[in-house]
Amino acid sequence: MASEQAHVEAPLALSKYSKRVTLKTISGRPDGGAGLIGQRVVVGGCVEVLQTKLPFFRSIIKAFGGEQRIREKFDSIIPKPPQQSISILQVSDGSCVPSLLMTVDSGLATPAQVMPTGTCILVEGVLQKPSLQDKEKQVIELKAEKILHIGTVDQDRYPLSKKRLPLELLRDSTHFRPRTTTVASVMRIRNGLTQATYTFFQENGFLYVHVPVITSTDCDGSRENLVVTTLLGRGEVEGDESASVKLEAIRASIKQKSKQVEELKRSDSNKEALAAAVEDLKKTAELVSQLEAKQRQKSGKSALTNAVNFSEDFFSCKAYLSVTGRLHLESYASALGNVYSFGPRFRASSSESKKLLAEMWMVEIELAFSEMEDSMACAVDFLKFVCRWILENCAEDLKFVAKRVDKLVVDRLQLIAAGPFEKISYTEAVEVLKQTTARKFERTIEWGASLTEEHESYLAEEIYKKPVIVYNHPKEIKPFNVRCNDDGKTSAAFDVILPKVGTLIRGSQSEERLNMLSARIKELGLEKKQYEWYLDLRRHGAVKCSGFSFMFDPFILYATGLNDVRDAAPFPRSFGQANN
Repeated sequence: MASEQAHVEAPLALSKYSKRVTLKTISGRPDGGAGLIGQRVVVGGCVEVLQTKLPFFRSIIKAFGGEQRIREKFDSIIPKPPQQSISILQVSDGSCVPSLLMTVDSGLATPAQVMPTGTCILVEGVLQKPSLQDKEKQVIELKAEKILHIGTVDQDRYPLSKKRLPLELLRDSTHFRPRTTTVASVMRIRNGLTQATYTFFQENGFLYVHVPVITSTDCDGSRENLVVTTLLGRGEVEGDESASVKLEAIRASIKQKSKQVEELKRSDSNKEALAAAVEDLKKTAELVSQLEAKQRQKSGKSALTNAVNFSEDFFSCKAYLSVTGRLHLESYASALGNVYSFGPRFRASSSESKKLLAEMWMVEIELAFSEMEDSMACAVDFLKFVCRWILENCAEDLKFVAKRVDKLVVDRLQLIAAGPFEKISYTEAVEVLKQTTARKFERTIEWGASLTEEHESYLAEEIYKKPVIVYNHPKEIKPFNVRCNDDGKTSAAFDVILPKVGTLIRGSQSEERLNMLSARIKELGLEKKQYEWYLDLRRHGAVKCSGFSFMFDPFILYATGLNDVRDAAPFPRSFGQANN
């Protein structure tokens, strides 16, 4: 005991706004916490793994012919002593990958109180050498001496009480899934990327600007907008059309759930996970049947959507959730220089792509007095910076996801951090793809068509085997405000394509010529009134600007090895699904 106390160091620093110690301050030390033996701490977290250590007397009884038979004989001779046990818990508080072993005597709390997976517990105790049989794998454990809080769990209803669930099933429990080690690591990497993003732009002289989430402008002219309205609550937009949309969304959900069931059947997933997926699919199918019956009953009634009078709406006009903030950023770039924003953008797309959501977090920038090449250089520098930052600051979590999800995550990040980028024009990319004989594409590529995910992945993964920048796209496939090149066919736009995830950055130089921009708005049949404020920027002191939009969520797939963006976003919103 004296030798242990000789190693006691200064008390651990408490969490700044709590009276507990985070596990990161213990396990994050070079010695794994061994130098802290003997210190008294308060630790809180959720129970991950559990077991019970039974009294020696009971173990002897079980060894000799069965507990029940011998217990009856002993009960007739001596009074039954109160049963004692020690609960051995593995607790995680989300601050790091490693968890902490904790022993709790039944005199403090019974196993039934503290052992169920997911139980929240806050204890005061002493750090000591591990007392378990597998102590060679453990550096330290906490012996609880006082229970300060227990948040119990209903095991029959708690979704994480089952054995390891696949990520697909965890999507129905987005409020609980960060308690899993994998999702917790993904969220810490996401947090690291967020910090790296702000650091890069602040260190390079950019000004942060909040752009609106609600706008009256169709910002890229795509018409894939989610409408913001209060009229629905007054019954002015209700009708069979909204019911049809809901039914279509649920049918799409059934298609996804059916794919999940088939994947689970083909994989080595446990039976509990498969049974839960089958039951979920059954309930969704029953819901569709109910909605179809209600829709048949209402057949013949006309929808009122087309008669909406938005002048009576909250904003007195038609308003949307913004698909991009670059137009609004441009107004600030023309006054303040280089600016950036970081926030959610929305698109009403029913795409089944695993890389797109209805709500996507975007990093967007605008550079004053710049052209397309300037934005391309900034995009490359930005990607290299954030990859280096994650490699240096998220090493523990990267090591975990490399072991649990994809062993190539570190190699991919280093590919960007230290490697070159390939730059080719759109025309060159089309020619390369058309000359490919080793691969047959589902959609034949022709000049003037957008590159599909299949085309993009082939360029980055098979042909060049590194990040690819494709520039000078046909003007017809890019937003209305992208500058037209002198050839009259292409526009000053570029895409940055990464292996595994495809296009992550879309950038362009804005059209600064008033006549050209006005003609483009007319050509696309857009409502000019929406863009008068944007045209004003050309009428009064036009500034050449360029910039890009970086799709934050899909980059998490690149950095973690995940395959579906719904597993990379804390609360994903996609076609047909907006849980929580």
